Amino acid sequence: MKISRVETEHCLVGEGPVWDVAEQALYFVDIVHRKVHRYDPSGGGTRSWEVPSVIGSMALREQGGAIVALKDGLHALDLDSGAVTPLALPDQPARVQFNDGKVDRRGRFVVGSGDSDLKDTRHVGSLYSFAGGALTVLDTGIAIANGPCWSPDNRTLYFSDSLTYSIYAYDYDIDSGAVANRRLFADTRELGGIPDGATVDTDGLMWMAICEGAKLVAFRPDGKVERIVDMPVKLPASVMFGGPDLDLLYVTTIDPALLGRPAEEGAGDLFVIEGLGARGIPEPRYAG
Repeated sequence: MKISRVETEHCLVGEGPVWDVAEQALYFVDIVHRKVHRYDPSGGGTRSWEVPSVIGSMALREQGGAIVALKDGLHALDLDSGAVTPLALPDQPARVQFNDGKVDRRGRFVVGSGDSDLKDTRHVGSLYSFAGGALTVLDTGIAIANGPCWSPDNRTLYFSDSLTYSIYAYDYDIDSGAVANRRLFADTRELGGIPDGATVDTDGLMWMAICEGAKLVAFRPDGKVERIVDMPVKLPASVMFGGPDLDLLYVTTIDPALLGRPAEEGAGDLFVIEGLGARGIPEPRYAG
């Protein structure tokens, strides 16, 4: 196994990596610097787009462009012009902001919101599903939403509330997009940090960044730990399989300057891990 830093944009809060199979490129966001980045491994170049507010996550759209989760809701990002236009702006308190999201294998964008106040965090966020122009509430009472991803058979949705160190599993109906039977999948306190971004491999292992814990963890479908990968930085934020064979694990990270802490070499950079012996599942595009 080999962990390397990638020569691309440094982030204050690197999050939401998305590997697009068609483009063979990695998209990721910098929440606080309000940017979407696109890294091309074949040429080594990075293209960036600035958005008008903090950005929690993004996904590419089947019709072109991207869908982005900004503070106040969901917007379309035109990747040619950089124009941003609203798609869904729910009525929510000013302190709430949209955060992590991913597309299910029927093209719905499932995204969570949470409290933007990290010093006095309240359970004011929700979990949403966006499809056909309609935003549907799946769950409520969430403090900091993170890590949505699905089991290979589409029957389980994983989702975390970082504030409570809790990873949840829901029964997921891929036909309707409905959730049921929320239960605790894993608690990350003993792993030394909070559950953050996640993805699933072809064997059904759920790979998660443990922010503050300087590690990535692969969980089995029963919630038990299968594998731990130690990272060279304390604040890994999210993970995504990429590369031509989907066997490279990209890891976004957070710069400790965000928290007023001393600098840490590599923190805020993008990393790539080779030789894990695991493969990811292609990420769908939003069907709209």
